[in-house]
Amino acid sequence: MKSLWVDKEIKYDGSQLTSLYAYMNHGVLGDSIVSWGGACDVSFDHMVDGEDLLSCAEIKANKMLHFIIEKFNIDLFSGVCLQRLLGEIFISYLQKESPVKEITSGLVRCGDDIYFKNKKFNISIATISPSSCLIHFAVNIDGTGAPVPTLSLDELKLKPEVVAKNIMEIFIAEVGHIERATKKVKWVK
Repeated sequence: MKSLWVDKEIKYDGSQLTSLYAYMNHGVLGDSIVSWGGACDVSFDHMVDGEDLLSCAEIKANKMLHFIIEKFNIDLFSGVCLQRLLGEIFISYLQKESPVKEITSGLVRCGDDIYFKNKKFNISIATISPSSCLIHFAVNIDGTGAPVPTLSLDELKLKPEVVAKNIMEIFIAEVGHIERATKKVKWVK
């Protein structure tokens, strides 16, 4: 799996959650995790979560740290598992790296979302295409403009680019360990 930090702001509108986004837009071929900072405003045309569509949910914020993951040759169940693994990686990372321990010690994951009390830290969705599984995972950088109370990287005193690069490195290592674990066992009769 390859990673890339995109050093320019890109507004996420949901259209980026598509097969070969990393390859066609950033030259990253194959299994990948790509990250950047930018606004978020997902249009209903690009919203893939049926629950959000039924409730006419607003998915937006002025500035978020976005991740797009593309993994080939897996099913949607496996993709959702990777999405939730990324949530756990984030909680562990924040608890270790943020100096704001009174907040990070109270972080909880509920499904694919991370919360501190009633404050939401992220948005996330996993979906499938004919060729790959896709995940969008984004965390608040400053939290303004969101339709719900938020927790942000600014509050946790963390720099988005540093967080992105570290999270991508940890995620790639974990996926590598999982892949190796699938290749070292004998089949049973």
